Amino acid sequence: MGFFSAILGNAGVVQPAELHGEYGVLLADGEAIEIGFKLVRDVFIFTNKRLILVEKQGLTGKKTDYLSIAYKSISRFGIETAGHLDLDAELKIWVSSEAQPSIIRKFNSQVNIYDLQKVLAQHVLG
Repeated sequence: MGFFSAILGNAGVVQPAELHGEYGVLLADGEAIEIGFKLVRDVFIFTNKRLILVEKQGLTGKKTDYLSIAYKSISRFGIETAGHLDLDAELKIWVSSEAQPSIIRKFNSQVNIYDLQKVLAQHVLG
């Protein structure tokens, strides 16, 4: 857990205890939240078994889409860093053998895209 503790200073990082309070009902027996990243209304939750993407929808955010991806299903991923004119970084995730990315998410400067890809790499490659 030392690696995760090292990046908890990032403003976009959410403590596991806070995530467990809101999303604990999504967890299977023996599954634990390791770290999460929050983007405005969306959340990336890394557990010891899978990646959970939480997307709040609509004006009120009451409608929520939960996408669960087993790490073994992620065939590749890529990041695009922010530039001078384009201030958003981007994460792309390919599931199985799809030709186009299955998931594309933009991140503002609150989330360190390098930290997020390190966590993803640790699970996908490990």
